[in-house]
Amino acid sequence: MKKIRKNDEVIVIAGKDKGKKGKVLRVIYDNIKTKVLVEKINLVKKHTKADPSKNITGGILEKAMPIDISNIAIYNQETNKPDRVGIKIEENGNKIRFFKSTGKIIELRSN
Repeated sequence: MKKIRKNDEVIVIAGKDKGKKGKVLRVIYDNIKTKVLVEKINLVKKHTKADPSKNITGGILEKAMPIDISNIAIYNQETNKPDRVGIKIEENGNKIRFFKSTGKIIELRSN
């Protein structure tokens, strides 16, 4: 079970967008590094050329790029701070994600 998953609310703890919050859109697993695509975080400007056959207008577009998973932390709304995630296994075999600081359960999931 992964500690940060799609639709989690996260906060950036390092980099140019430090302190910003957003929702995880996608987690990208790679052999070396895991990256996360977060809405409104790590925006870059992409210059596009017009293509009338595909109805694409040219110009400068803002696009979200992936950020390394080590630069984000899950956001705890109780404490209004970034938090670490722990994983417990119940007696019936269910895995539970919980906040390390408060012990509150994030989400239930079966094996």
